[in-house]
Amino acid sequence: MIEAHGPQEVIAGYRQLRAQVADMRDLAEKADWALLIDRQQDYLQQMERVKALDAACPLVGDAAVRKAELLEAILADDLALRERLMARREELGQLIDHSRRQRDLQRTYGRQGGSVVDASTHFDKRMT
Repeated sequence: MIEAHGPQEVIAGYRQLRAQVADMRDLAEKADWALLIDRQQDYLQQMERVKALDAACPLVGDAAVRKAELLEAILADDLALRERLMARREELGQLIDHSRRQRDLQRTYGRQGGSVVDASTHFDKRMT
């Protein structure tokens, strides 16, 4: 359970979320998928922590404005991250489709590949 904390702790939590989502966005742009997946768990844990802090200490005035600014930045980075992830999903889908086509071609024509015969050795060249 989260003890009652002040606005500073809540804002610090949102700052941490902001830094984490920016880091995750950068990892996606660099296509460092393994590290991105590792960081996702930390981000989700921090989000739960901030949610509890926020519920325990409603913000007013300047603190509420700062929270709104941080949330806007978090959402902008989250959108950029999601767009990059969607592009990656599309890339992977294309790779899977290509692999399936290659496999299907190999299954269909692969067995025949070994049985191709050079017909010129079976016909008299004088007949042409």
